[in-house]
Formats: sequence, C-alpha cells, structure tokens
Amino acid sequence: MTTAQLARRMDVRQPRIVELEKAEASGNITMRSLERAAEALGCQVVYALIPREPLTTTLEERALQVAERQLSSVEQTMRLEAQGVDDQEQRKRTLERLADDLLRRPARLWDEGR
Repeated sequence: MTTAQLARRMDVRQPRIVELEKAEASGNITMRSLERAAEALGCQVVYALIPREPLTTTLEERALQVAERQLSSVEQTMRLEAQGVDDQEQRKRTLERLADDLLRRPARLWDEGR
C-alpha cells in the first residue's frame, strides 16, 4: 500500500503518513497514531511486555539480591560489634533461607530499590 493510499484510508494528507513512518522508525510514534493506522489497515495494536527470562528465574534472582543486601547489612552491624561470622557455608545457607522467605511473599521483593 502506498502512503497516498494509507492517507486516504486514514483521512489525512500523504505527508502525514510520511511523518508517521518516520516517527515509527525512530521509536517516537504515539499509541494513538499507531492505533489509527492499524484501524485503517483493518488491524489492531497488541501491546505486550515479554519477560526475557522465566518469571521464576526473575523472582529467584531478585530474592537473592534482596537477601544479600539484608544479610550484608546485618553482617556489617555484627562486625562493628565484634560478632562477625566467617563461615561461608553458613552464610550461603542463611542467604538461601532469607531468599526462600522472601519468595513466600514475592510482593516484598520490590519494596527496596535495585
């Protein structure tokens, strides 16, 4: 379909279609313009956010990040009070336990900044 043909379908002038194409190519097209063009073409716009990874992976990674931040804070306080623990295996188990607790209430994973 030519720009002139699409312009007639959208009831606009042909230069507007050229502007629309440029906006789409540069990533600046508005949803409203895209919906109007889709309607003129007998189509519908489908807007979707697709996760790059499975949701479980995202949640588990986030839980470990939050747990690491919480555990590091507690460890710092304990070191300042000369109560630090250097057992890495125990630290790993504690970190996993904290992450599991966070996963039981996943809404809490997003309370803190990244």
